[in-house]
Amino acid sequence: MSTVDAAVRAASAALVAALTARSRTVATAESLTGGLVSAALTGVPGASVVVRGAVVAYSSEVKASVLGVDADLLARSGSVDAGVAEQMAAGVREVMASDYGLSTTGVAGPDPAEGKPVGRVFVAVAGPGTTRVQVLDLGGDREAVRSQAVLAVLRLLGETLDLAVGEEVDSATS
Repeated sequence: MSTVDAAVRAASAALVAALTARSRTVATAESLTGGLVSAALTGVPGASVVVRGAVVAYSSEVKASVLGVDADLLARSGSVDAGVAEQMAAGVREVMASDYGLSTTGVAGPDPAEGKPVGRVFVAVAGPGTTRVQVLDLGGDREAVRSQAVLAVLRLLGETLDLAVGEEVDSATS
């Protein structure tokens, strides 16, 4: 198991425990990660108490019709965009009636897309009174970019909840 995979498992367990303790729920809207965030969270025993559901919105049409992402924004900026990530997180939060919505969108490779380089990723968290978006430029192959994106969105939720999660990968790589 890679250091990132171990960090994803640890982060998922910590987040499920924290959300359970706080009686809060979460839902995911995923593009480049294709359900990996949801799978990480639901891999934790007891996750059914906090995970409301997930939408894999690979196409722009699904982002707009299911998650409510502004079609003009998608046409203007493409799907690899901070505003799109923010709207995906807010949209899944609303659709799933969850306390927190997480989203991932970006270019996993092997080729650039929409004029964006491989590894350009946006992750977002929408929650009560807050929305946070982070832009990342990740290295590695397609699998590495996707794994790092999962860890990044889990970390962002952790920061939103005032928890340090996923730190294992930092200590292993420094």
